[in-house]
Amino acid sequence: MCDYSLHAVATRPAQIGETIVTTTFRGTSTRGFASEADMSVAVCLLPGTELAFADNVRYDNRWIWTRTINSRVGKFGRIDPHIPDRHHDAIEFPDGKYVLVTQLVEGQRATVLQLPVTQPVGEREHVPQTIADRQPIITRLPIG
Repeated sequence: MCDYSLHAVATRPAQIGETIVTTTFRGTSTRGFASEADMSVAVCLLPGTELAFADNVRYDNRWIWTRTINSRVGKFGRIDPHIPDRHHDAIEFPDGKYVLVTQLVEGQRATVLQLPVTQPVGEREHVPQTIADRQPIITRLPIG
């Protein structure tokens, strides 16, 4: 998903194995991920997408100090979705801490390792039938 503040930016979904880069998009004050090939298009991640960063992850703490997370792997998610008009896109790290995507320092490269498993809408609405309670149907063929 792409945060609410990127609605005026061209977007596309992430692909497994691609390298994405943190950037500030033109005409916004929001940071996000872009493709290495086209930095003007935001690459949107689904919750559960796993990333491997090229280096330990750096982020701005309150836009003043830069801090480093001693981790190169993370999982994309959303925090506080019930609060409107706020950034929700975040990376969760193995220690359980989250960093908002918009706080990630520009120029960091990450590889999309894995996308979450999703099902088409029609399949999600499918309710499997239980046939264990049914009596078997025995068909007798005529002999002779």
